Amino acid sequence: MGERRITSQILRSSRSVCANFAEAWQKRRYKGAFVSKLNEVEAEAAETQTWIEFAVLCGYLDAETGQELYQRYSEILTGLKRFIENADAWIIK
Repeated sequence: MGERRITSQILRSSRSVCANFAEAWQKRRYKGAFVSKLNEVEAEAAETQTWIEFAVLCGYLDAETGQELYQRYSEILTGLKRFIENADAWIIK
């Protein structure tokens, strides 16, 4: 897989994190829909981490930058886990 393809995948999955979170936020009237969409956000964030790893392994991204980006997505995943575990606090009543 070439640099352009990996870059495209990182852009797609990282944008999907933001877009799917916006959708999840609008689904707060229904806990099941909210949590389901947050699970999709988690999957996209994990996919982004995987593409970052590939970019580093292929030499398209330096290790330091890759590690920093990977860590930021780990923080995002931690936050998403908290949202899911405490979904009731965010539901619109």
